[in-house]
Amino acid sequence: MHPRRSAQDVLLCDLCETIPLQSHCELCQINLCVNCVGKHLSDSSQKHNVVPFLHKSTTPIYPKCPKHAAKHCEIYCENCDIPVCITCVTSDEHRGHKISDVLEKLKSKKDDLKNDLEELKSRIFPRYEEMSSDVETEKAELETNYGKLSTAADQQGEILHREITAIVNKRKSDIAEMKNKHLAALNKNKDEITNKITELRQIIQDLKKILGSNDVSLTFTFKSRNSEFRSLPPKVRVSLPSFSPPKMNKGQLNEMFGSLSSLSLTKEHGDTMKSPEAVSSAQSVRPLLDEPRFSASIDTGHTGLRNVSCLSEDEVWTRGNNEIIKLLNLQGKLLTSIRTKSGNTPRDISVTRDGDLVYTDYENKTVNIVKNQQIRTVITLQGWRPLNVCSTSFDDLLVTMISDDETQSKVVRYSGSTEKQSIQFDDRGRPFYSSARYISENKNLDICVSDYKAKSIVVVNQSGKLRFRYTGHPSNTKESFNPVGITTDSQSHILTADYYNDRIHILDQDGQFLRYIQNYDLWRPCGLCVDIRNNLFVANVDNKVKKIQYL
Repeated sequence: MHPRRSAQDVLLCDLCETIPLQSHCELCQINLCVNCVGKHLSDSSQKHNVVPFLHKSTTPIYPKCPKHAAKHCEIYCENCDIPVCITCVTSDEHRGHKISDVLEKLKSKKDDLKNDLEELKSRIFPRYEEMSSDVETEKAELETNYGKLSTAADQQGEILHREITAIVNKRKSDIAEMKNKHLAALNKNKDEITNKITELRQIIQDLKKILGSNDVSLTFTFKSRNSEFRSLPPKVRVSLPSFSPPKMNKGQLNEMFGSLSSLSLTKEHGDTMKSPEAVSSAQSVRPLLDEPRFSASIDTGHTGLRNVSCLSEDEVWTRGNNEIIKLLNLQGKLLTSIRTKSGNTPRDISVTRDGDLVYTDYENKTVNIVKNQQIRTVITLQGWRPLNVCSTSFDDLLVTMISDDETQSKVVRYSGSTEKQSIQFDDRGRPFYSSARYISENKNLDICVSDYKAKSIVVVNQSGKLRFRYTGHPSNTKESFNPVGITTDSQSHILTADYYNDRIHILDQDGQFLRYIQNYDLWRPCGLCVDIRNNLFVANVDNKVKKIQYL
């Protein structure tokens, strides 16, 4: 049924698709409403024949034969893939060719066209709309992103200014100290000379007195010091310091300031959507191993293990049912542990792009970051409680949360402590989630969430528009699909833990089921994460983390 038709299946105009049809053009074979008839007839390039819809002809309009003007093409040549008339069939040109009834071929062709129309409307056209919306979103974020670059340039300028000011002040301080030393040396030299001058004046007065006196003893007792004063006191000579700035060109200064990468504008080859026929044949994806390999089992020492998050390919953060979060290596050695700030059990853990630990505290409604063993609360909620969290490629945080009365569920994007986006309702005001739980951002920036109550995976694009829901694969299972932990890899695969069926589902980015990972001692798998080498880590209820290679 057409999405805008009522329960009585009202037929709508083929042009506007909003108003019930009333007429039919026999030439163009399209249905028209009263408003679109005039517009259609305004095309004078063809001789249209518009009749009331109830009076439209049901007799097939066969095409005229281009080679035999009096004939109509009522037969179809399968070899030439064209309609032909009876005269053509008997000609040498089509002798021995396979022929069929044109109406049968018409029905087959129309079935193909209906399939094309359905794919265009339900899959292809929405993707184009989605891409258009993504471009608008990117445009809207230009000011913010380029503003961050400008702020970074200002901050670097301030850092260099402070460094230069500190260097200048140090040089000026050194110059002032040298000047004081120089002045002190000159003053000391001056004092020595002044003392000698005082002595010389006294000697000169004494000699004048002796020469003017008749006292013989004064003359014979005077001792000459001229030889002493012929040796002049030392003169202080100072080599003045000089300032020699290095030769510096603009390039060196630019290098010191920091570089700005060039803007790269390229057109990527657009993704080719799989046709409905190709989807079924794409179940075996080449990057996936035919048989995944179990490579490690980490005994965490937790009770009630629920979450795992990769710090590196050799180290994982884990949390169980107490307030301690542990960092372990592949051998299960405890590298460090963190006790939550409140003493509550964390609800979920994640690792940021910078390698910092993030955890949610359901009881006191906070999201916290651990950096250098210091815990900082970055988000405090009112009326909502945080559940699960993931760090995005842009270093935002995506948090699933539930209202205090447990009637509403949503996903919120934060940049630091600032809310940037809230994803809760579709375009018609219907909620996306019954109970959003585990969350992961895919390589294509889709937001993938496991919905606990709806037993489905809900995937929206970065603008918050629904892409698809996955409700499990039709196969023999012990229990119904029950998704919990979710993660994504570098190939944009979506992996989710099917708790009660002890298996992992692997989907492509469009929600098509690819295969299971099962056995490998998987028992009640819960939290998932993937490291930089696409190794899968699974938190089992038996308190062990399994490492599995599947690519």
